[in-house]
Amino acid sequence: MDTTRPTPLPTPPTGRLLAHTVALQAAGVAVALALALPPRLRSLADQLIRSASSVPANLAEGAGRAGRDRCYHWRVAYGSALEADSHLRLLLSAGAVDPEQAARALELLDRTRALTWRLLHPPAR
Repeated sequence: MDTTRPTPLPTPPTGRLLAHTVALQAAGVAVALALALPPRLRSLADQLIRSASSVPANLAEGAGRAGRDRCYHWRVAYGSALEADSHLRLLLSAGAVDPEQAARALELLDRTRALTWRLLHPPAR
């Protein structure tokens, strides 16, 4: 599977929530990297898969909620994006993942965090 360019995704069920779309792309790259890790790194691969997949899942769940419940899921998504970022940086510094693919995933996670931050802190009107 070629992960250099993320596959265009159909409009998610969350409507047009850009953070969710970008999070799905980030998770796809991160999961592909995790699945290619050797068995001795399986525990870290599992953690990366769980944290990366938690980001779009919580963004989607938050989009279907209202009030504080919505913000709760978006905060969890933000935290999971930080966790996935940390796992990827560890694997990158250990030389266990492709640097270009890891950089792509890190870029997408950073963008996801920025978009999620904006969901949590909308500009004053």
